[in-house]
Amino acid sequence: MSDSLLAATGMISPSVAGKALALDFMDLEQKRQMTINAANVTLYHEEDGKPYAMNMIDTPGHIDFTGRVTRSLRAIDGALVVCDSVEGVMTQTETVTRQAMEERVKPVLYINKIDRLVKEMKLTPEKMQEWLAGIISEFNKLIDIYAEPEFKEKWKVSIQNDSVSFGSAKDKWGFNASIAAKKGINFTDVYEAYTSGDPTTLAEKAPLHEAVLGMVVKHLPPPHVAQKYRIPKIWKGDLDSEIGKALVSCDNDGPVIMMITNIVVDPQAGPVAVGRLFSGTINDGDEVYLIDSNRKERVQSVNMFMGPNRELVNSLGAGNIPALLGLEHARSGETIATIPKIVSFESIKYVSEPVITVAVESKHPKDLPKLVETLRRISVEDPNLVVKINEETGETLMAGMGVLHLEIATSLLQEAGLEITTSKPLINYRETIKGTAGPLMSKSPNRHNKIFVKIEPLAEDVVEMIRTGKINDNMDKKELAKVLREKGWDADEARKIISIESGNMFVDATKGVQYLQESLDSIKSGFIDIMISGPMAQEHCRGIKIILHHYVPHEDPAHRTLAQLLPATRRAAMGAILTASPILLEPVLGIEVKCPADMIGTVAGILSGKRGKLINVDQKGVIAIILGEVPASETFDLAETMRGGTAGKAVWNTHFKLWQAVPSSLLMPIITEVRKRKGLSPEPPRPDEFIDRE
Repeated sequence: MSDSLLAATGMISPSVAGKALALDFMDLEQKRQMTINAANVTLYHEEDGKPYAMNMIDTPGHIDFTGRVTRSLRAIDGALVVCDSVEGVMTQTETVTRQAMEERVKPVLYINKIDRLVKEMKLTPEKMQEWLAGIISEFNKLIDIYAEPEFKEKWKVSIQNDSVSFGSAKDKWGFNASIAAKKGINFTDVYEAYTSGDPTTLAEKAPLHEAVLGMVVKHLPPPHVAQKYRIPKIWKGDLDSEIGKALVSCDNDGPVIMMITNIVVDPQAGPVAVGRLFSGTINDGDEVYLIDSNRKERVQSVNMFMGPNRELVNSLGAGNIPALLGLEHARSGETIATIPKIVSFESIKYVSEPVITVAVESKHPKDLPKLVETLRRISVEDPNLVVKINEETGETLMAGMGVLHLEIATSLLQEAGLEITTSKPLINYRETIKGTAGPLMSKSPNRHNKIFVKIEPLAEDVVEMIRTGKINDNMDKKELAKVLREKGWDADEARKIISIESGNMFVDATKGVQYLQESLDSIKSGFIDIMISGPMAQEHCRGIKIILHHYVPHEDPAHRTLAQLLPATRRAAMGAILTASPILLEPVLGIEVKCPADMIGTVAGILSGKRGKLINVDQKGVIAIILGEVPASETFDLAETMRGGTAGKAVWNTHFKLWQAVPSSLLMPIITEVRKRKGLSPEPPRPDEFIDRE
């Protein structure tokens, strides 16, 4: 589809459109016929004699790469949602539409592969229209559910106002209501073209780009309009300040304020920071502040991406998507500005998190430095790929959104000329508690300081707010207290939060303790340490609230150093977790299976055989759509089992859904297996190994 738009705007030859896959320019994308990276390009289009420039980002559809979609949504103001005419609104359609609504990005709908309705489903023109009306209605339900009240009705799509188009990108045709009326084309023509005629006549009569780009011009807002309602959502500074006014009005003459949404590492030029310029005009040589990392760097050159090619433009105004060279330390999510100490943009909220890990080893020890360097580059380009490198042992772990995400990362390492071996995929678990405990006490190694802690589970809705960045360590304490009061927290307790770490909280409940303020950083380090590596299996903790109940310090500062207080806090927290009915959580994937209706029983049997469950079955004609859940640890051979059981007639996709307690019968075997893999003793420690008596 993007090839057709590029051909229409003169960027590639019409004869290769559809084969060139110009925006899927990576070798891997071409080989696998799928989008992996987000690629951006600026299109020039004239509508009714008026010229338009459109910044378009082609994003991946697969759930494993949803992080790239999330980051791209911050840079754009409108979304062209592409839907399959047979499969309709799928889980991933719902996911990206929800993300778009959260970012206040206005959607229009293009229903693709209309030829499938004729060839596969044998629908008459009347039935086709009925079927398509059902898809439009389903899409509007998503807007009804996820859009904010002021946008619910305004943003619903309809055939009447041309915010819905139909077509076949493969055959390069498309139309909406206005084009159909103007050119005298209808669904009977489509039906005849695919039953007895030639589909190329449709492309001559109604070229795809006219419908799509016309719909974009008519319905998607220009930056100076969109920023009026988007900035209050994504930037929490003072809107009445000079900076606020420049952002809301998309002012070319305001200070430069830009959010980095993507980093591309160029082998020759180094990191290229790509993002949305919300205010000001950025020029070659400008000095900018990296607000979040508190650095100052100079822009070497201002470029723009045209698919795989980077064009030097020297200067770009507000509303554009510049690609900047020279910002060595910029990372995705960073706010950059020509003035220091401004309020950063809201952090980007990802819908999923890394749940599967592989260990990567270099076949030849001499390649270890190159492996480390390549992994660092890949993780800079893809912040959703979490890389942990032990430089002493050379052990390297890559955690990703799913098996495909890790397969692609592995392929990129091989493309860099590295010979590597990888382990079987490993599941990332989370440690949490069911009960409460405390106050419990631990002494520092020198026995001169005492830390008392209590522990309790953290409510799931608060954990989710931490995960999505709605509450975080950098928030103003009053703002944080206000948000938590709405969740039933006591105002004093909310104001005394010391640290928020990966879905866990540390709260100070001490009263009148000497030397607390100067010891707090060391105590907080102990909390963070244990949240990253829990006591049962050294997995991340989740949903734990630790309360500093009391602290008895030594008078001499030489006796209450980090080396004393960190282990004391760590021991107290470990003892408390192990006392409060600890459990392990495993990632559970949502699964959507499409198969012939007579195979519903087979698919249900496959899911139940993998500790999964069936949630809903919906029939659309001869096709059944099955929604279910299955633990991630059971999905490694899902492809073979599903293909074998259904004779290859089932199509499915999975996405991270929730964390769920590991069944008690599997708990100890999993803990033992994980501990052995990490070189630990098979048995987890006992609480009394960490708790001291007075």
